[in-house]
Amino acid sequence: MSLLVVGLSHRSAPVSVLERASLSGDAQIKLLQDTVAAEPAAEAAVLATCNRIELYADVDKFHAGVAELSTLLAQHSGVGLEELTPYLYVHYEDRAVHHLFSVACGLDSMVVGEGQILGQIKDSLARAQELHTAGRLLNDLFQQALRVGKRAHSETGIDRAGQSLVTFGLEQLAAGAPVDGWARDKKALVVGAGSMSSLAAATLARAGVAEIVIANRTQDRAERLAEILTEGDDTDVLARAVPMDSVPFELTRADVVVSCTGASGLVLTADEVAAGVAGRTGEQPAGLGEDENEGAGAGEDTAVPAAPGSAPTAQTLLPPTSVGTEENCPLDLSAVQPGFSVAGEAAVAGMDAATLEQHAAWVAGGAAAQDTRRGGPEADAELIGALAATAAKAGRIPERRRPEPVAEPPRPEPVLFLLDLAMPRDIDAAVHRLAGVRLVDIESLAEASADAPMAADVDQVRRIVSDEVAAFGAAQRAAHITPTVVALRAMAADVVAGEIARLEGRLPGLDDKHRAEITQTMRRVVDKLLHAPTVRVKQLAAEPGGAGYADALRTLFDLDPETVASVSRAGDSTTEKDRGRHE
Repeated sequence: MSLLVVGLSHRSAPVSVLERASLSGDAQIKLLQDTVAAEPAAEAAVLATCNRIELYADVDKFHAGVAELSTLLAQHSGVGLEELTPYLYVHYEDRAVHHLFSVACGLDSMVVGEGQILGQIKDSLARAQELHTAGRLLNDLFQQALRVGKRAHSETGIDRAGQSLVTFGLEQLAAGAPVDGWARDKKALVVGAGSMSSLAAATLARAGVAEIVIANRTQDRAERLAEILTEGDDTDVLARAVPMDSVPFELTRADVVVSCTGASGLVLTADEVAAGVAGRTGEQPAGLGEDENEGAGAGEDTAVPAAPGSAPTAQTLLPPTSVGTEENCPLDLSAVQPGFSVAGEAAVAGMDAATLEQHAAWVAGGAAAQDTRRGGPEADAELIGALAATAAKAGRIPERRRPEPVAEPPRPEPVLFLLDLAMPRDIDAAVHRLAGVRLVDIESLAEASADAPMAADVDQVRRIVSDEVAAFGAAQRAAHITPTVVALRAMAADVVAGEIARLEGRLPGLDDKHRAEITQTMRRVVDKLLHAPTVRVKQLAAEPGGAGYADALRTLFDLDPETVASVSRAGDSTTEKDRGRHE
């Protein structure tokens, strides 16, 4: 059996795909059950966070395992396999171990070094144990990953290289200002009462916010979190719980909103956020309901230079026209970008000579003329005629000129700050366009952290990961041969017992003292004969490529495969009991 992981994360897939592929708690349970029911897999565990969805399995066939795990991920995520496949990554054997250990240390996190992933790995293991989908391999793997992550945080300064996603998100909201100063005396609304929301509430409380309102679908959890915050010794924040239907009203009071729920749809729409801002300021925020393209050229002249090869002329300034209103125009109006004149260079770029001539004739006929046009239809006809002459020589005009960038009016200072840490998103992405609002979500956090410098501590953590991967592989390979060694020693003990019984038949008068001495001598002889080869075979098996030594040992001593398998099952049963006692 071999370790395989198939997954996708913020490093391999855009946030929009991760958002659609996210798994609910019930979906994760069903995925685990279906994975172990599939032919290639004997064990399974799912690691699902806002930044990654990974399926770990112990499989007996690599290619069949990859195909099966990929199919199951697609089925349970709701994203088609063909669409999902380009974003999937696959790690096998030692590379899979290396990947999980790196994840546990925070090296693969959006914010390098964040420690929340350790809790998520622990939850993933607990879920697999509860469903009995984790056997010896995945139990050993995930428990070792937790130890490696803790070692990285205790022995290095990886915490200095990054921070929690919550802290990083608040820093982005503060736009470079110290979070403690920025948050002081603000009122905060936290939507959700899970681990991430609880961390956000605690972080805001320590940052000095004056009030925290907790909204959650389960009122008891919201009240419990509010109670914990109020009773905390390190803060004096006022915290209270409200039902979810109070969120629109609380939006009119809050300065900061953090949302992280398990909802499959939007929790806050753009209209609701806009209404919340309007409730604070008494004004409708600019941007809501406006055409995104409005203003990108509207009311401004578009400069159209003379065609290449034509006589120098003054630039003709053409106001944009309303696309789709001109009759008998030979141009495909649906292809014209908003903000361009249908008689200008941008509209006709790419036409062949014959179509250009028809277009020039249409313009010259005055069909597209407007009273407000500068230069009149004659200037357009002359320009298009020049373009037609150029196209006759070159075949086509290949480039389409983009409009000049239009300076956007300065946005007002935000009065409402929103941090969306959910996957899929809780807050409508259209909120980004609202004036008076600053939204930081998973997508913008990914962009902000993409170019973060790597600290020297990261290199030290990478060395720790490499060492731990080697040690884990050696331990697993050594453990693989242990049942064979145990079966060999059991067979040798049976041989000694058989020979002692035969000796007693031949020497019925043998007293107990001499019988014990002979028995002990025979056992010492067998132990000495087996000691060197069994110790050496464990050492060899622990090295890369040493898996074949167990097969060689079984063949040389003619060991019964079922005996070896029974020893292995007994070991698994003991491991399960030991784990149960420590939980």
